[in-house]
Amino acid sequence: MWLKFGVADGGELAGIDDVERGKTKLTCLYCGGFLTAKKGSVKEHHFSHTQETCKPVSQRIKTKAFPTLPLYDNFHVQLKGDELEQLKVLWKEYGAENREIPKDLISFRWELKGLLESEGDREYRFTHLGKIPVGALPLALFNKVQEPLLLEELSRLENSSAVAVAAGLSCAGERLADLQIYRSQLRRILINSLYFLEVKADGQTFYKIGVTTRSIDQRIAEVQRDMKAHYSDVVVNLLGLWEHRGNVELYFKHRYQPFNHRIGKLTEYFYFPNVKPILIDLYGMESKVLSDVELDVLNCQQSDSAAN
Repeated sequence: MWLKFGVADGGELAGIDDVERGKTKLTCLYCGGFLTAKKGSVKEHHFSHTQETCKPVSQRIKTKAFPTLPLYDNFHVQLKGDELEQLKVLWKEYGAENREIPKDLISFRWELKGLLESEGDREYRFTHLGKIPVGALPLALFNKVQEPLLLEELSRLENSSAVAVAAGLSCAGERLADLQIYRSQLRRILINSLYFLEVKADGQTFYKIGVTTRSIDQRIAEVQRDMKAHYSDVVVNLLGLWEHRGNVELYFKHRYQPFNHRIGKLTEYFYFPNVKPILIDLYGMESKVLSDVELDVLNCQQSDSAAN
């Protein structure tokens, strides 16, 4: 896990995707030192200190303790290696067939994490949370699981910061920086709209998922331009647009990964033999109604930097 945000001259946060590679004028939230954008082809894109890495960032890199959105870009629910593979096998053999799972096949950690629940003395089934690592949870239910976790983590960071500031703790600055990073990440998914496109190219039909903060017409024009580098006849149709649903894009890619169809360097395209079930999944989502807390995050980007 790496540092993904830096502070611009005006005090707002800029993400690693917002800048070109190399030295920047952005500074570290934790120490104020200048940052360099590392955007190579091996490691995940991130910021490093132009000079020596400060202790707070070094510790967070080592312990993977930067604040992150729950169930946003990692859906393994802290399962690793064999444990995750075993859960996938269990889903394929029992969950996908809607069969009850014998108790002697259950890992205590799965039950402790809330991935499986008992329906009797000896039979178990997958919970909504347990279906996420295997990509089996519909998008509407995914939102119902993730959205409360997003706000719970925000509340935890706010309380932690408030306690540190009130008590005059030496870690208060770090906790405020953690909160600011989290709020910026949350704002990014709230400000984005999710779109789903049908792309007809030289007699073939592909589909594209993505998010944008700009007009959908601008995005469609970019998609047509990108595809014309690979196909001569390209027609793009909008199949759906969902405001404030930037949280869904990566889970959609996880859920439908077997249908992913790479076109050159373009990675957000899918080939679906039958797109109807995918449209049902997408349109099963309720329209996003922003809570007061989410509206505050969306409209008050500078509140944390002012407190700092």
